[in-house]
Amino acid sequence: MNDQKLELDKGVGTEGADPWHLLRGDVSFPAAVLNERRMQHNLDWMRSFIDAYGVSLAPHGKTTMAPKLFQRQIAHGAWGITVATSQQAQVAAAHGVRRILIANQIVGKANVAAVVGLLAIPDQHVICIVDSAAGVALLGEGCRSAGVVLDVLIELAPEPDQPGYRAGVRDEAGLADVLAALDAWGDHLRLGGVEFYEGVLPDEAHVRRFVRRAVEVTKRLIADDRIDRTPAILSGAGSAWYDIVADETASMAKAGEVEVVLRPGCYISHDDGLYRVAQEAILKRNAVAPTFGEALLPALRIWAVVQSIPDPTRAIIAMGKRDVAFDAGLPRPATLFRPDRDDRPAEAPVHWEVTGLMDQHAYLTIAPGDDIAVGDVIAFDISHPCLTFDKWRKILVVDDDFTVIDVVETFF
Repeated sequence: MNDQKLELDKGVGTEGADPWHLLRGDVSFPAAVLNERRMQHNLDWMRSFIDAYGVSLAPHGKTTMAPKLFQRQIAHGAWGITVATSQQAQVAAAHGVRRILIANQIVGKANVAAVVGLLAIPDQHVICIVDSAAGVALLGEGCRSAGVVLDVLIELAPEPDQPGYRAGVRDEAGLADVLAALDAWGDHLRLGGVEFYEGVLPDEAHVRRFVRRAVEVTKRLIADDRIDRTPAILSGAGSAWYDIVADETASMAKAGEVEVVLRPGCYISHDDGLYRVAQEAILKRNAVAPTFGEALLPALRIWAVVQSIPDPTRAIIAMGKRDVAFDAGLPRPATLFRPDRDDRPAEAPVHWEVTGLMDQHAYLTIAPGDDIAVGDVIAFDISHPCLTFDKWRKILVVDDDFTVIDVVETFF
C-alpha cells in the first residue's frame, strides 16, 4: 500500500506555503493522481444524464472509498451513496453521508449490529437488501435487539435460465418466501422496494429482459400493497449498463410510481480500459448520452519512474501490482516527462506497452533507440479504477498545470 509523506497536506491550500508540483520533484513516485478538470467534467456529465432521465443517483462508494469524493458526488446531485459492507457504511456515515444504500446482504452478528447501530445517528437513513428468509431473520433479530426499524429492498437475481450468477431471488417461490419472512418481522423491517444488479449479464438483450422483470415485480408489489415506502425504490445499474436501466425504468420514475436509483461508481474517475469500452458502447446505443458534449474522461493516472533499462527492448518501471489494477487490462503508458529537460509531459510512444507486473515493478516493452532514460517519469492510464483506488491511502488532485490542489484520503 502507498502513502505520500505524512506532511503531504502541507502546501496544499495552506496560506503562505508553496503548493506541491508534480513535475518539480515535490512528490515521491509512484503516485496516484486525479485530474481536477476531468473529474469535474465527469461529475457534470453524469448529473446531466440522470436529470435527463428523471432518475436518482447513488454512486457505489466501493470504487473510491473517499469521503471527500462522496461529498462532491452528493453536491452534484447524488441522492445518496451505495456501499457493499458494514465497514463501508460506517465510513460513509462517519463522514456525513446521511442516505446510505447497502447493495449487499448483511450477514453475521457483528455486521448486523454495526449497520443497525448507524440508525442511532440523527437523520441517518440506511437501506439494506435481502434475498432469503434466513437473511430477513438475521436482520430482524438485530433490529429487534436494538429497538429500531430498518428499510430493506428485495434483491432479484437473473432467472435460472439466464447466464448471470449473483445473490438474489431467482424465482417466484423464493420471492414468496422472502415476503412471508418480512411479514413475520414487520415490526422491525420495512419493505421499501426492489434492487438488482445486471452487470453479470453478457449482452443488452439479457440486461433488458432482467430489468423488465424487475419493473414487473416492482409494479406487482406496489399493486398488492406490499411496499411500505412511497414512492417505492427500484435500484440497479453498475458502470457498464446504466443507460439500459435508465431506458427501461425512466417512464415509471417520471410518472412518480417509483424512485429509480442508479448506482454507477466509476464515472467520477472513469478509466482508459474496461469502462472506456463500456462508455463507447453506451454512446452508440443510447440517444441521450451523446447530447452532453464530450463523453466521460479518464481522470486517474499512476505516475511512476523509469528505474532501469536492462536491454534495448525493455525498461523496468517502479510500479507494480501493489500500485495499479491488473485484473481488467494492464496499465497503458500515456505521457513521458524528463526532469530538467521537458517543460511539460509529452505523449508516450504508441508502441510502448506494459507486458507484465510484479509486486513493485512493471515490464515496459520499448524499441531500440527510443528516447527513454533512467529517471524519466511516465504517467499510466489504468483499467478498472475500483482496484486502483484501493491500493492508495492518499491520492493527489492536480490542475492542468500539474500543481497539487488537493489530497483525497481513502478508507479501505
